[in-house]
Amino acid sequence: MTRVIASAWCRVAAVVLAALVTTATLATPAHAQDVISKESAAVLKASFLADLDVMRGKFLGLAEAFPQDKYSWRPMDGVRSVAEVFALVASEGYSFVPTSFGGKAGATREEMTALRTQTDKAKLIEAMTKGFAHAKAELEAMDPGTLTGRRQIMGQSRSAVDGALMIGGDLHEHLGQMIAYARMNKIVPPWSK
Repeated sequence: MTRVIASAWCRVAAVVLAALVTTATLATPAHAQDVISKESAAVLKASFLADLDVMRGKFLGLAEAFPQDKYSWRPMDGVRSVAEVFALVASEGYSFVPTSFGGKAGATREEMTALRTQTDKAKLIEAMTKGFAHAKAELEAMDPGTLTGRRQIMGQSRSAVDGALMIGGDLHEHLGQMIAYARMNKIVPPWSK
């Protein structure tokens, strides 16, 4: 488990390092802390998309590995169940990831509300698959030039680098959570076999 968590954090560190090195070497001199160059934004976008694809595979692998009867399992009262974490991950693909970078949400408010209470394994796997596909499509369609400034993310003005670090960190946190949930239920993550 330590190796898996260390591997996930190494990926986050690699994305951070690539973004920081690129920003430091290609950033526009004036207001460097507020603006990155289009070239830096393109590297950041590619790195984030690559990391998103790795997380997609791991989340879907874990979702398949959990039996339906464990989707209501939670380690204790007051924390999300397996189904609730997968629903959250799907909703982040539909909304949080793309809108944080200026893209469009892929689900209505009503669909997002219904997703929060979904417990069916097949439906959650489908929702995560579609959520990740939506986020990827929205990000791939973005001109890196639109990622050079600051935007409002969760009520704060943030750069694309800040947004990528925050969003990637959040998704990796949930991936680690699901790895721990799997281990507690004697489920081996598919990539660990």
